[in-house]
Amino acid sequence: MPTISGGIVIDGAGRRIQSFAAGSPALGTTNAVHAALAVLGSGGPQVVTTGITNPAVCRNVTATAGGTATDIKAVQVTVTGTDINGNVISEALPAFTVDTAGTVTGSKAFATVTSYSVPAMDGTGATVAIGTGAKLGLPQCLSRDSIEQVFLNGVRETTRPTVAFSSTAIESNTITLNSALAGTAVIVDYYAS
Repeated sequence: MPTISGGIVIDGAGRRIQSFAAGSPALGTTNAVHAALAVLGSGGPQVVTTGITNPAVCRNVTATAGGTATDIKAVQVTVTGTDINGNVISEALPAFTVDTAGTVTGSKAFATVTSYSVPAMDGTGATVAIGTGAKLGLPQCLSRDSIEQVFLNGVRETTRPTVAFSSTAIESNTITLNSALAGTAVIVDYYAS
């Protein structure tokens, strides 16, 4: 039978199950971090450091190209901020599709966003907004998928989340729930590995 020691559950095999309260994340929106901003049509890159709203919980970010579609170029937005432990991280998001409005999704979990950089587009009619995605950051590096169970609003998820893990980069340890985030509590139980 498992025992509890200092808030960590230890099973008979000596494995430690930890419980992580990931906050109450709302469904991600395309402009949660920064509203759509007209971008440069030449020169650049354009670095934005003001008007940024940090994610309420550690999670991935998105970039959405809009405005005049023919002004959208296949460029990559680079986001800089901090991970769950306050260490500086950055990520070059996937490139936009030429002449097509749409959203690209990052894979790293950001606790804060301090700036983002947008290379020049094909014209000044293009806009870029920075938002939040559905991937939630985990509080430690994992060497394998050791997620035991996830609860959303006190109810155990019956379908396992999608898990990304890294033994060296904490920002690359994320889960994506099967259910949509809705501003309710998320709790993750996992084996520390």
